[in-house]
Amino acid sequence: MALQEEFQSQGNFLFKYRSFFPLLFLAVAGLVFYLESCAENEWLYCEQYWYVSLAVGLFGLLIRVLTVGFTPKNTSGRNTAEGQVADELNETGIYSLVRHPLYVGNFFMWLGVAMLTANLWFIVAFTLTYWVYYERIMYAEEAFLRGKFEAKYLQWAEGRPAFVPKLTGFVSPKYPFSLKKVLKKEKNGIAALFGLFWIFDLIRNYIAEGHFELKQNFWFWAFIGSVVIYILLKAVKNASFMQDGR
Repeated sequence: MALQEEFQSQGNFLFKYRSFFPLLFLAVAGLVFYLESCAENEWLYCEQYWYVSLAVGLFGLLIRVLTVGFTPKNTSGRNTAEGQVADELNETGIYSLVRHPLYVGNFFMWLGVAMLTANLWFIVAFTLTYWVYYERIMYAEEAFLRGKFEAKYLQWAEGRPAFVPKLTGFVSPKYPFSLKKVLKKEKNGIAALFGLFWIFDLIRNYIAEGHFELKQNFWFWAFIGSVVIYILLKAVKNASFMQDGR
């Protein structure tokens, strides 16, 4: 198999099973976090550092929100298990600055969690692994879009970086912002992010004190609040006011 076809085949495979990447990442991150805690890494107990890590994660979520909120149906978001979906080529908004904004957002969300380990080598390793992993997926997606939209895709892709956004040439979004679409598709992200921070905080306190204690601190209440929001949105997912054309 030629390298081009091999990259595309690998990308399609990784895209289909991309939900397993976070599980592997969390297993390794948890181990590194535990070892750093046992070594009494002072950064793990610096709340300001944790807030910076959270800000990085929320920045990634914001990128996803701005991407999904301005796109039409069946383009950006959590695509189907069967494979790629694209009824229309996204060319405006954040897509006028970068070709794969969702993966940029994902990177910062996971980077925020990786930073909790306070281990520079793990953070660097995560960054390199993320790039190699998603490079294949981006390649497969672009092959799909190029085959479907042909010259139109090539014209749009020219001058737009794959991952690191450019700072000029922004084109206003074609569609208005859909808060309903964001609430339906991105409700998992906020609960997952705060949930991971709370779990890591539990582990941190257990190692420091030698027993589990349910502390009602910021991370606890932030997680509870995000879960309440998730449950409410899940309950009204099919309500008429949550439906729109996108």
